[in-house]
Amino acid sequence: MLPQLMSNHDRTFNFSAGPAGLPLPALEQAQQEMLNFRGCGASILEISHRSSAFIDVLDSARDGIRQLIGANDDFEVLFLQGGSRLQFSMVPINLLQSDTDRANYIVTGTWSDKAHQEAANCHATEVIWSGKENGYSDLPDQTDLQSLVTSDAAYVYYTSNETIQGVQFQDELNFTTVPSICDASSDFLSRPIDLNKYGMIYACAQKNAGLAGVTIVVIRKDLIHPTINECPSYLNYRHHADANSMYNTPPTFAIYMVDLVCQWLLNDIGGLENMNQINREKAELLYATIDRLPDMYCGHAAPANRSLMNVTFRLPSQELTDLFLKQANEQGLISLQGHRSVGGIRASIYNSMPHEGVLALRDFMNSFYTQNSCSR
Repeated sequence: MLPQLMSNHDRTFNFSAGPAGLPLPALEQAQQEMLNFRGCGASILEISHRSSAFIDVLDSARDGIRQLIGANDDFEVLFLQGGSRLQFSMVPINLLQSDTDRANYIVTGTWSDKAHQEAANCHATEVIWSGKENGYSDLPDQTDLQSLVTSDAAYVYYTSNETIQGVQFQDELNFTTVPSICDASSDFLSRPIDLNKYGMIYACAQKNAGLAGVTIVVIRKDLIHPTINECPSYLNYRHHADANSMYNTPPTFAIYMVDLVCQWLLNDIGGLENMNQINREKAELLYATIDRLPDMYCGHAAPANRSLMNVTFRLPSQELTDLFLKQANEQGLISLQGHRSVGGIRASIYNSMPHEGVLALRDFMNSFYTQNSCSR
């Protein structure tokens, strides 16, 4: 039986790591506007990306992002495609301009490791810190990182939140002489940021900001170069900036949903300070349960580096893990399976996960412990 709190919409509590749940008000507005978008006589899925109706959506989405993160005119906000995978290539192609340029990479989990591997295929890169030996369970101290950055680095690349391992930098990294490039795919718009600490921050939208299919890139204008020798046209940030994110046909519906999510964050939540507080309260409910019942639930991340977005933990056996997942699914708590590369449990509690959903998971964890702790 599904939890009563969701019965009005026949919806489960979706803990998927991505594509993730969306705010119900945004989904309801999209539903209302689906067949006749704001008097156009056609769906947002059908209208031209060159139409004034869609340009209004594009401008509104960009303005919403700017307002939420405090982006001034020193930064471009681009809507691209290809997800983080494409950014793994675009970043070094655009920012390493000569054979002597090199980049520093901080490898804290699966996604920053993949980013480094891609960059290293054709550019000079150096891993200045890696958590691989510890199973990506902890993160470096920023003071230590400052001394590891090489003097000739064109940028320092890191991932703010690793969805698979469930580790997250609690504070933003800041390297005063070298631009920071941050993959914030899984915590973008979940908390306030100081954009002055970044040369570029980007996010594939399907965690907190919208749908799969659009990637939001916020990049300092001085890092966008006018021409890049031997750079494929689509991979050049300059082309996208000059074309107002319409160098090719943009993912119109995905951008529309980003706009609706931004309006929800601004008008319903009241901004990222409030969103961050809500997210902290949700995460604390689960981590407190893990810490209180350590003979059943073993968290992956070091306590100081725990993610507010992806709560990862293990049970004592695969048999108990399978039973946990089966019974949780029966209670309408879905998509809790850990990533296939690490197993265990992963509860992704992004912005749109309601407090009630986390309470339901906490209560299930407590009851599962009571029913199974004596049988082991």
